[in-house]
Amino acid sequence: MLVLGIESSCDESGVALYDTDKGLLAHLLYSQVDLHADYGGVVPELASRDHIKKITPLIRQLLAGQNLSLTDLQGIAYTAGPGLIGALLVGASIGRALAFGLGIPAVAVHHMEGHLLAPMLEPSPPEFPFVALLVSGGHTLLVEVKSLGQYRILGESLDDAAGEAFDKTAKLLELGYPGGPILAALAEQGEAGVYRFPRPMVDRPGLDFSFSGLKTYTLNTWQQAAQTQQDKANIARAFQEAVVDTLFIKCKRALQQTGTHNLVVAGGVGANRCLREKLSTLEASVSFPRLEFCTDNGAMIAYAGAMRLQAGESEPVRISPKPRWSLSELSKN
Repeated sequence: MLVLGIESSCDESGVALYDTDKGLLAHLLYSQVDLHADYGGVVPELASRDHIKKITPLIRQLLAGQNLSLTDLQGIAYTAGPGLIGALLVGASIGRALAFGLGIPAVAVHHMEGHLLAPMLEPSPPEFPFVALLVSGGHTLLVEVKSLGQYRILGESLDDAAGEAFDKTAKLLELGYPGGPILAALAEQGEAGVYRFPRPMVDRPGLDFSFSGLKTYTLNTWQQAAQTQQDKANIARAFQEAVVDTLFIKCKRALQQTGTHNLVVAGGVGANRCLREKLSTLEASVSFPRLEFCTDNGAMIAYAGAMRLQAGESEPVRISPKPRWSLSELSKN
């Protein structure tokens, strides 16, 4: 089955072709980073309008690059949520309309399920069951994954997601946009041991996260420092170490509690070098998607959609994006 995947949940337009026999054929991605840079964050209305401009040309380019046409498609998968409602509506409308016009099935994909399954696109994919750490700008989740569609949320952030904490902390330090990658790069220049930030919620049972307090701790530390560039780098390093150590401790705890020896790490923060190095020291099999599939992309949506379409699932002729959508709602009874 040849499936077109469409991703438009936030500020990146992604399309991909996945063949259930041949694997991933091709994918294209257009990032809106430059569009939103002047505003210091994503402007939802601008994001929606840019998706309208970019997705259809990207689909045409994708198909042309493989010498294929729309009539070769056998299914369409699109991100239905969670995400920005306007952005979701664009991808859902294009995907569902194409499927209706072509007379082929369509399926609405959960954005986080796409991230969760992204490592399946690698040459040596992880085996079920596994624990998944999903870390992005909008979500931080620990999930027990028994099989496709069988998910149990073990823990989640009670306030800021890890990626959101990175971005907000970068803004406090006036590092620019997008803040997370800039802060991570600056942390590489920091000196070890100058500052030690708290590791939130690791001294109590459970697998939930809380990163909002680290922003306040960072701000107070910065205000009391000499505010040199080296101070900024040292603070960035201490902040990153605190987040990474917290994620490491909770992942280790989740593996112990579930008796699972496989860990999958996905989402934008999964590209963080420090986090990858730290989690690789766990006594477990740790799988990461390639860097281009850590951030939002069409390939993960095409794969997740293809698996569901192949299992016989499809959506009725309607458009119903879900800006808020718990991953637990996907679990089979």
